[in-house]
Amino acid sequence: MTTLHDRTAAPAAIDGPVPGRRLRLPKGLGALPISAWLLLFFVLPFGLVVWYSFGYKPGLYGTHANDVLSLDRYGQAASPAFLAIFVRTLKIAVTGTVLCLVIAFPMAYWMAVKLSSTWRGVLLALVLIPYWTNFLVRTIGWQISLSPEGFVSKTLQWVHLTDGPLRVLYTSAAVQLGVVYNYLPLMILPLYVALERLDPRLLEASRDLGGTAWSTLCHVTIPLARPGITAGMMLVFVPLMGDYITPTVLGGASGSMVGQMVAAQFQSAQNWALGSAMAVLLMLAIFGTTAVVGAALKVVGLVTAAATSLVLPSRETT
Repeated sequence: MTTLHDRTAAPAAIDGPVPGRRLRLPKGLGALPISAWLLLFFVLPFGLVVWYSFGYKPGLYGTHANDVLSLDRYGQAASPAFLAIFVRTLKIAVTGTVLCLVIAFPMAYWMAVKLSSTWRGVLLALVLIPYWTNFLVRTIGWQISLSPEGFVSKTLQWVHLTDGPLRVLYTSAAVQLGVVYNYLPLMILPLYVALERLDPRLLEASRDLGGTAWSTLCHVTIPLARPGITAGMMLVFVPLMGDYITPTVLGGASGSMVGQMVAAQFQSAQNWALGSAMAVLLMLAIFGTTAVVGAALKVVGLVTAAATSLVLPSRETT
């Protein structure tokens, strides 16, 4: 006679995997691929750059090799000329990142919340079309358009906004315009992904509770889109700090950036030690700026939460 205990214990005696049961990987094994990727393509190259900045053995690379390990290259890299160009680079990078965020957020919100799925696909294709061409080709297109005889100058003269040819090429303004154009899609895409996942019921609940469009944006939409904002800022700021194609094509001498100086040391000057020292200083500046921006975003979130707690009681009393 089969008892209830026998029936309940029977499945445990069956050999083989139980259907529907997930196979669990050993702890830490799931992070192995990404760890190997970071080690191979980030930690190891960065370590080599740091090593070259101290000085490398004769004959290993180039003709300016030095067998004495020292920190002299960092003193040479921190020259007044380098620091001046570094400040200009930081200004262009921060301004470009902020401009990309200001332009991309309304576009991404409109695409993710207001449009149908059909039009979303069309606009996403339009955003990505510039990336079907080479980065250098796009930048040269702006060089032609911003020249004194280019499309922009001719258009401004035609509408009588300028009296003569536009002299904006080979300036910091041209570089700023070029970097915003080149990196804007990198800001739009993560914002679009974050805003597309936004639950519309949260926006409706905010409006039902008396929230205005501005308060809903500040206290609901932006906090929920913060991961996309952070990802977009990282995707724009980090490569922008090291960009040397845009300032070379559009900036000339007055719009030069740190990336040009690093590239010149590795290519024309063949001074890998000094170029590596400049690259290390640039990377440290990127890490520091990213940490400061991350802390600032947290502070903004705390201030916004505190302001919300102060505003809501006053609305209830009225």
